[in-house]
Amino acid sequence: MPHTDGTVSITVNGEHKRVAAGLTLAQLATEMGLVAEKVAVERNLEVVPRSTLAQVTVEDGDDLEIVHFVGGGDHLSAVDADSWTVAGRTFRSRLIVGTGKYKDFAQNAAALEASGAEIVTVAVRRVNVSDPNQPMLTDFINPKRFTYLPNTAGCFDAESAVRTLRLAREAGGWNLVKLEVLGEARTLYPNMRETLRATETLVAEGFEPMVYCVDDPIAARQLEEAGAVAIMPLGAPIGSGLGIQNLVTIRLIVEGAGVPVLVDAGVGTASDAAVAMELGCDGVLMNTAIAEAKDPVMMASAMRAGVEAGRLAYRAGRMGRRRYADPSSPLAGLI
Repeated sequence: MPHTDGTVSITVNGEHKRVAAGLTLAQLATEMGLVAEKVAVERNLEVVPRSTLAQVTVEDGDDLEIVHFVGGGDHLSAVDADSWTVAGRTFRSRLIVGTGKYKDFAQNAAALEASGAEIVTVAVRRVNVSDPNQPMLTDFINPKRFTYLPNTAGCFDAESAVRTLRLAREAGGWNLVKLEVLGEARTLYPNMRETLRATETLVAEGFEPMVYCVDDPIAARQLEEAGAVAIMPLGAPIGSGLGIQNLVTIRLIVEGAGVPVLVDAGVGTASDAAVAMELGCDGVLMNTAIAEAKDPVMMASAMRAGVEAGRLAYRAGRMGRRRYADPSSPLAGLI
């Protein structure tokens, strides 16, 4: 049955999506940038004849597999082949790490290598004019090798966040940025009114903001409508290490979003990262959980494994939950 907004929920190649009710399989393929004549579609475990793709309508709850031919030869692992895209940029790693709280830049760089991350968040701060020869992050983490994601950490209103990112773009030419506008210093919860205002301004100026927000599906939808290229709901307060506190709302955000969803803040250990990925998130962003571990480099490796395991579990599809026991071994023929 269609939702009240005229959409239906479906699964396409393991990814949950909401699409307009009444859409045909051919129209769905076109919306995904595919040529219907060049793909094969399986609907609820039954192959749909290509000649009927323009007549078969997508229904709520449909499980679709869409395949095409690719060049053969090398056999990549499932994780390596399972990339994600934000604002036209494609990445293999679904782990994004921060660059704060480390003992020094060398430790930060070593943890980054162990994490396998391809994106790092960087804060924008004033140049130390009294010691211009002081080591800089770029001396240890090459911005030509890793994607720098300038953020607005420490900003408490839209104006300061926008001003910070304008400077970041001037310094490094970055349009893909991470926006966070905080409401207060005690909780570091986002101020959604200011966040939405900053998002609208940045989009109008050609930025591509990935936006930190509350774990609220309505707020997430408003940010997407304003032009956010990724939604980044908090799992728990920044730096708390409490893990994801509201699985229900994160899942609702994932199901309703048309852009990538990444849990941002609150992760404490690898199992928290795995949970985020099992909910269907496209990725996880973390800083404190790695930087404040007793062994940051080892924890970075653990987080990499947690993200990859959670993603594989999500793609595999977990067993259904039961209220009572169900024996693994058959009881027939029991001695």
